[in-house]
Amino acid sequence: MAKLIGFLFTGSSSMLAECIHSLADTGNQGLLLLGGRRSRKAPDPLHPFGYGRERYFWAFVVALVLFAGGAVFAIYEGITKIRHPHELESPQWAIGILLLAICLEGYSFRTALHEAGQVRGKHGWVSFIRTARTPELPVVILEDFGALIGLVLALAGVGLTIITDEPVFDGLGTLSIGILLALIAAVLAVEMKSLLVGEGALPEHEAAIRTALAADDTVRGVIHMRTQHLGPEQVLVGAKVEFAPDLDVMGLARAIDAAEARARAQVPFDLLLYIEPDVRRPA
Repeated sequence: MAKLIGFLFTGSSSMLAECIHSLADTGNQGLLLLGGRRSRKAPDPLHPFGYGRERYFWAFVVALVLFAGGAVFAIYEGITKIRHPHELESPQWAIGILLLAICLEGYSFRTALHEAGQVRGKHGWVSFIRTARTPELPVVILEDFGALIGLVLALAGVGLTIITDEPVFDGLGTLSIGILLALIAAVLAVEMKSLLVGEGALPEHEAAIRTALAADDTVRGVIHMRTQHLGPEQVLVGAKVEFAPDLDVMGLARAIDAAEARARAQVPFDLLLYIEPDVRRPA
């Protein structure tokens, strides 16, 4: 609302681009909440593994909205303003509102970093965004980071316009915001597409599951294992495990149950685990 007021008072295309950016961001948060709510639906015959991937789908939609609702509009406005520049009115409004927006966006960004810091473990920020299986935090971090950089670009565009009395700088600032949003949307689209297609558990989680399955005298080793996230908090695991050959049917069933219990105790999410007893053969 503050950015919209700033645009109405100044006619700045940078302010308008930032207003549309904030509107798209606000709608995106609603889409992420919708995905979280829909992902909690109980499994049914059509979706026997549940709806956990709804969160990945709606995060992918967020990337499309950010591109179409923010980037394309800002690039169009920037090119139009560069070709047909016009004077800013009451630029002090733009400066004041942009500084206020930087404070508010900075607080939002700090909150996102704090929440992500509780789950990212030993990963750096780039690695966390690349490997996170929970889509909401990387999306919000990138959106807030892009918003802060966009505000700095808008401030630079308006400031240079005031200093040089050349309105074209306002258009250049708008165009820069559009390019920035397009890059962020592309990163989000690539990461969310990968999650939609299906990513396995993180290497440290796979290693913990494999170790837990084999951590008993009744198990000779894990022959083969595959994992896939059905959602941020649920992982499908299929494993061929070699058990001691002297086990009877009841002993084998107890050994499988014990292996499943050990694996579930080692990871911070729900395991949907299928174990097939087998024997190791030459390649």
